[in-house]
Amino acid sequence: MLHKSRIKIKNTLSEAKYILEHLWDSTLQWPLLCLITVAALMVVAVPLPLYYQWVYGIFFMGLTLLIDRSPSHFASIVICLSSILTSTRYIFWRITQTLRFDHIMDAVFGGVLFMAELYAWAILILGLFQILWPMQRPVVPLSGEDEELPTVDVFIPTYNESMEIVQNTVFAALGMDYPKDRFNIYLLDDGHREEFRLFAEEAGCHYLTRNDNLNAKAGNLNAALKKTKGELVCIFDCDHVPTRAFLQLTVGWLQKEPNLALVQTPHFFYSPDPIQRNVPGGDELPGDNELFYGTVQRGNDLWDATFFCGSCAILRREALEENNGFSGETVTEDAHTALKLQRRGWDTAYINIRLSAGLATDTLLAHIKQRARWARGMTQILRIDNPLWGRGLTIAQRLCYMNALLHYQFALPRVIFLISPLAFILFNSSIIHASAVMVFAYAIPHLFMSLWAHERLSNGRRQPFWGEINETLLAFHLIKPTLITFLNPKKGSFNVTDKGERMEDDYFDIRSVRPHLITAGFLFLGLVVGIVKLIYSSYFHIQPSVLVLNVTWASFNFIILLASIAVAHESRQIRNTVRFPFRIPFTAYFEDGHVIDSVTDNISLGGLAFSLPKNYELADRDIPEISMKVDNRSFALPTKIVSKSGSLVRLQFEAASMPEQKKLVAALMGQADAWLHYGPEEKPVSTIASMKHILKIIFGLLRYRPQKRINKKAAIKNEKGAVKK
Repeated sequence: MLHKSRIKIKNTLSEAKYILEHLWDSTLQWPLLCLITVAALMVVAVPLPLYYQWVYGIFFMGLTLLIDRSPSHFASIVICLSSILTSTRYIFWRITQTLRFDHIMDAVFGGVLFMAELYAWAILILGLFQILWPMQRPVVPLSGEDEELPTVDVFIPTYNESMEIVQNTVFAALGMDYPKDRFNIYLLDDGHREEFRLFAEEAGCHYLTRNDNLNAKAGNLNAALKKTKGELVCIFDCDHVPTRAFLQLTVGWLQKEPNLALVQTPHFFYSPDPIQRNVPGGDELPGDNELFYGTVQRGNDLWDATFFCGSCAILRREALEENNGFSGETVTEDAHTALKLQRRGWDTAYINIRLSAGLATDTLLAHIKQRARWARGMTQILRIDNPLWGRGLTIAQRLCYMNALLHYQFALPRVIFLISPLAFILFNSSIIHASAVMVFAYAIPHLFMSLWAHERLSNGRRQPFWGEINETLLAFHLIKPTLITFLNPKKGSFNVTDKGERMEDDYFDIRSVRPHLITAGFLFLGLVVGIVKLIYSSYFHIQPSVLVLNVTWASFNFIILLASIAVAHESRQIRNTVRFPFRIPFTAYFEDGHVIDSVTDNISLGGLAFSLPKNYELADRDIPEISMKVDNRSFALPTKIVSKSGSLVRLQFEAASMPEQKKLVAALMGQADAWLHYGPEEKPVSTIASMKHILKIIFGLLRYRPQKRINKKAAIKNEKGAVKK
């Protein structure tokens, strides 16, 4: 096969890397490197008295605030490097000055806390390296005549998902803009369902199944590879609906670069995730995946380390065959497949354009179940195919993969951070051998700089403190699967994330946050004890400053825990389809012959809402049909009125024919620009504004009074599968 493409290809895509290459090739490289190294060591290792350490911290924090006013990416680099130096100085101080313990309990609590801090520092360094200069890869147009374009096999794997979910993806895939004789759609049914075979036959796509379910999704895809022969393989999870432009905007890169094995696009979700749906003001929060797909994957692309994410991607069959298909050794077959392809010298790419949209997890329990599988799979890769070892990867690729794999080990460190202040408050254990003012002098710049650097690079894709809330929400549930998998990588099996479920009533899912409630109870006890000790500090012979430090820390943890607990208030979800705030012109035909032209206020695959013209009386008339135009082709849908409120009328679509359903999916979800500006605006939010929002959520939680206890049937199926053992 072709050798790995030269770095000059990347230089054409990234001015930053081009400059770095030429700087490195210059005669000043070694003097410059030595100068930077010496300066960094001085900043990190030179001990300072308390006063000068405060001057150092205030200087760097002030410099960050000043530089942050500049929108240039050079300013972002300076902020990130300052954050790395400040955090490394904090860790160096912890190692050299604070790890002296007088008692065994101090050593245990203090040692565990330091290991958690060391982990957080490593993740900080790797994370900032990974996203320091995100690449915005341009689109390469298709080249050649229609008959010269690569042939594409589109795989849509399914197991137990409903027909309502799967059919929309099939309809949209059939409508993609690509020569019809150059691509084929395959519905890969691991559920062996006759109704799906009949549907595929009627819809006009191929139906494939197999005799067993070995290796779950990876096995399903590999079985299909053996029965197909397209030059390229395009994959959509059965709830990920592609736009018509998907192949047009992705195949060009695979034509241009013969050594390119993968083009990945974002996973965008048109339905709210549990956090967005369950907390007040959640509709203004970016989705849980926005940071990864909006920033991290672009950073990976710079280093030729794009991850395959299992869907919304297109791969070269030649590369897959050289790899013996998709990797089935772990439950995250996607990331492992990309790693093995890159080990073999193949390149990968990421196009940051929303070319498809899917369903987010419906409930908190389903969200936990999904993340537990991801954590287990990444831990398996860490154990059986560690990217630090073996041939084929560049240093940058190894670091990018290590950051991803280590990130999913956050559960235990996160819990340690939550409960550590209780060691001093309840047991008088000195876990950091230093005065409180010295801890503040080192810790405040470290925390401030790391927070600011991440917020700067995330560019509004994750609001302040929500990373801590997300991790806290999952931490207690991920400890067991990650530890067990680390000890025994073969433990566990693939599980499918439930999608499209409905809930008849609001309820509080106490099962998902039981450990959070227990920990919050201990923290509340610690705060009460801490305040009492602070009032009577002379009686307890405790330094007030040290107590203030730990009470402040415990208070912050208590706030984060309560915000996480608030997500367990599951909101009523009875709609079968998601409403889109699209304004689409249509014509309504009344049963008495009247006709009006209007525009939808919102629309779904199940119906629409629109406003009647001013002074227009609906009376008792019905609207049995509406028509709309897609691509200059009109089509009609049977309807009936389900409600009227003032001038707002809601229509429900009656049973439509398959051609009508295809056109409706194309109109709502298949348009090339359908998702480009969909969802909350990505804009930076101040730390104060974010904390105000979190406190508002907590206040709402404290006022919440559940109407009924959780209904197992209405909540989610297969409770025991939430965290696979």
